[in-house]
Amino acid sequence: MMDPFFLMGITGMLMILIAFLLLQRHHISQDDLSYDALNFLGSALLVVYGIAGRVWPFVILNGIFGLYSLIDMITDLKSHKKSLVGHWKK
Repeated sequence: MMDPFFLMGITGMLMILIAFLLLQRHHISQDDLSYDALNFLGSALLVVYGIAGRVWPFVILNGIFGLYSLIDMITDLKSHKKSLVGHWKK
């Protein structure tokens, strides 16, 4: 049976890699919610993987990366909500 933390690490790495490749191929923009969501979720999984392996530089790097992705997601959602409210008020 495969280690669940290893699976989390692989999944997190793939999510971040997919976001990067989609961005490089111009399928998404760095301003897209999907880009930030993939990076946030991937980073969160990699933080758990890093904690399990006690790889603290890896945890710090992905924690900061994930935090900034989360902040971008919240900003995007607030902006989207305001634009929807403004649309319905017209």
